[in-house]
Amino acid sequence: MTITASDETLSRLYTFRRFFAYRYIQGNGIEVGALNHPLEVSSSTCVKYVDRMSVPDLRKHYPELASFNLVPVDIIDNGEVLGTLEDETQDFVIANHFIEHCQNPIQTLENLLRVIRKDGILYLAVPEKRHCFDRDRPVTSVAHLLKDYEQGPEWSRQQHYEEWVKLVEKEKDENKAQWMVKQLMKRDFSIHFHVWRNQDFIDFLITLKHKLNFPFYLEKIFDNTNEIITIIKKI
Repeated sequence: MTITASDETLSRLYTFRRFFAYRYIQGNGIEVGALNHPLEVSSSTCVKYVDRMSVPDLRKHYPELASFNLVPVDIIDNGEVLGTLEDETQDFVIANHFIEHCQNPIQTLENLLRVIRKDGILYLAVPEKRHCFDRDRPVTSVAHLLKDYEQGPEWSRQQHYEEWVKLVEKEKDENKAQWMVKQLMKRDFSIHFHVWRNQDFIDFLITLKHKLNFPFYLEKIFDNTNEIITIIKKI
């Protein structure tokens, strides 16, 4: 997804992303929601790009990306579901700055792991809320995420948009805020529905492993300036 940072921060961010990609990503796999920031991988690695819209439709949905090159979309699919992909068909899945945009993160991670072969890699980079526009928002609790998973995310959807308008857009006029929420929901605009600090995200992953028995091992966790990179191996 889109990233805003200084040139120095971006240089460090991509240096370590590339380092871990070259070390852990190989074979044939997919990257979900790459837009204008695909992960750099080795020349022997084959990546297909997945997004919920074609490139022309993505440009309409994200006019702020008009001046950027977007990766070609090889597979049009809902990245939270990956309904067009069979189980255990990918050597890896890359999802950088994606999971926070998902309304049901646990179900999404379940589906990302579903399409990965045994011993395959899930490469996740998640923004650290204290170092981006989410800094004033409360951390999403594990209890909230479990409720989204067990009951579906509709119960909290409008609440997330309201929080976004109030704490990210900083809209103080109540009438305008309500109008903005309705417009964002009508467009199904991809906001950050959930936010984490680094330790909170690690706690979330540990909950998935030990409470829900998700089949993975945390291979690597790295604090990459304004994001956390996690390398997850499917077992």
